[in-house]
Amino acid sequence: MSYLVPSEFVTKMVDAGESKIWMSTRDTLIRAFMAGAILALAAVFAITITVQTGSPLLGAVLFPVGFCMLYLMGFDLLTGVFMLTPLAWLDKRPGVTIPRILKNWGLVFCGNFAGAFTVAVIMATVFTYGFSVEPGEVGQKIGEVGESRTVGYKEFGAAGMLTIFLRGVLCNWMVSMGVVGAMISTNVSGKVIAMWMPIMLFFYMTFEHSVVNMFLFPSGLILGGNFSLMDYLLWNELPVVVGNLVGGLTFTGLTLYTTHVRTAPKRNLV
Repeated sequence: MSYLVPSEFVTKMVDAGESKIWMSTRDTLIRAFMAGAILALAAVFAITITVQTGSPLLGAVLFPVGFCMLYLMGFDLLTGVFMLTPLAWLDKRPGVTIPRILKNWGLVFCGNFAGAFTVAVIMATVFTYGFSVEPGEVGQKIGEVGESRTVGYKEFGAAGMLTIFLRGVLCNWMVSMGVVGAMISTNVSGKVIAMWMPIMLFFYMTFEHSVVNMFLFPSGLILGGNFSLMDYLLWNELPVVVGNLVGGLTFTGLTLYTTHVRTAPKRNLV
């Protein structure tokens, strides 16, 4: 594949962060909506494969197809802008301010949630034939996931909250590596390979992705999962969002920017 060296693709990361700040509200919402919807479909796809084959590994191997599609189409996930937009501020790009970064995050969050929730309603309708029958095996599995990853953490109190936060950190460390992967090559095959690896890793390890959860947990509630809306927000979505922010920005964005853009002077060994 046509590979870009780190100093080149990290500059592309900063440029991408700046461009997202100046994108119109309409385009930001449209791109975020489609990203949330496509990632939600990929989650259904992966869970269906896992249930029907009994192989979580196969589901994880094929889940990245959704991530690759949405980034090749130029759509935006909250986990991606968490990592990219602050780099433009650190690089002192004109007009890039903290309030504008926060506005971008808010718009992308709303768009991602709307897209994921739309797919959740559609798939719940499909799984129950218009809510006329009980959900099948795949629908039941989605409900179980929602319960185990909210009430399951709640049972452990502060330790559970720490666990979900760290799973969010680890998730966006890998997901943001996938976002970077889309920039390290100039051809489609190279982009797909570079995106595929970290996304497969995060999904198989069951790390917590805030946008995937925007589909899983509303779906679980609609399909009769034994947890509440407040359980979802307090014991999943909110700590996962914070963990995703910390993981993507610190482990990927800041490390790459610091060493490849603000590179320290070389040592004088004389």
